[in-house]
Amino acid sequence: MSANGLEFPVLEAGAGPLVLCFHGFPDHAQSWIPMLNRLATEGYWAVAPAMRGYWPGGAAPDGSYRGSATGADVVALIEALGRDQADLVGHDFGARAVYSAASVNPARVRKLVGLAVPYGPQLMTAFVANGDQQRRSWYMFFFQTRLAEVAVPLNDFAFIDRLWREWSPSYVRPDADRAALNQMFQQPGVLTQTLGYYRQLFAPPSTDPAVQALEARANGAIHAPSLYLHGVEDGCMSVDLSDGMESVFKNGLQRIVIPDVGHFLHLEKPDEVADHIVRFLKA
Repeated sequence: MSANGLEFPVLEAGAGPLVLCFHGFPDHAQSWIPMLNRLATEGYWAVAPAMRGYWPGGAAPDGSYRGSATGADVVALIEALGRDQADLVGHDFGARAVYSAASVNPARVRKLVGLAVPYGPQLMTAFVANGDQQRRSWYMFFFQTRLAEVAVPLNDFAFIDRLWREWSPSYVRPDADRAALNQMFQQPGVLTQTLGYYRQLFAPPSTDPAVQALEARANGAIHAPSLYLHGVEDGCMSVDLSDGMESVFKNGLQRIVIPDVGHFLHLEKPDEVADHIVRFLKA
């Protein structure tokens, strides 16, 4: 799928109103397959693209892995798929992408669903001032170093296994899913490209006034009716970071905290999470 200067690999199912699903790290579009199938049975055209950087030819053409760039990808994909508007679902960095798209291009977004990563200024504040979140986010700071490219692939990506265990302590990944994800990260350039999301997360602001203006808009208010889902056992992002985020959602935010699940809640309780999302989209 050609969009925004990239050829996005996509998974899709069904026909009807468009729902786009975006994954995070360390993950890939295949994790959305159960959700795509459920959405298809509910009468939707469900599409899960790879995020920029997550395939060998997917390096950011402009060098950017910031929210404004991934949000622009979201909007470009809606247009490339021939639709004026779509419902958006995003997990982790995929959530950041759909928040950006909804903030910058509200006319393109009918409804929005975010999973596991909240939205609002409190998130960046937590990285600086919240000791509990700093402990949870230790890997982000490690990823700023070039040691990451050496350490992450060691022992068949034991580093990635550790993140999944810490973030979703009650979830056991199927061997086939683990192997498929590791195979993706083994592809030329993919690991360094995906680490770019973290390396630019704390990078100094751009000196380009146009980019500065776009970044400001990408962190603005969201006007699409929205749903936010977070697991109580999330070892990556504390559920407390979503407290008060309603203030930046100008047409309503439904916030649901789900017990007994961690960061990858759409895989841990796929039916329950899909029920919440379908109910919200059809309301």
